[in-house]
Amino acid sequence: MSWVLLAIGLVLVVEGLVFALAPSRLEDLVALIARMPLEMRRLIGLLALAAGVVLIWLARAIGL
Repeated sequence: MSWVLLAIGLVLVVEGLVFALAPSRLEDLVALIARMPLEMRRLIGLLALAAGVVLIWLARAIGL
């Protein structure tokens, strides 16, 4: 359970930094994503999911 809380905390820190340091760039990014085709957004999401799984597997493999 502590790993889940750590992961959620890290995501919130990164997301908070984006909102705090570059809110106007975030608006540009959201507009860019809105113009992307649905299939492209789905592919980006699947790639991010796969990268996350690989990172979790690597962290567990090296004993973190």
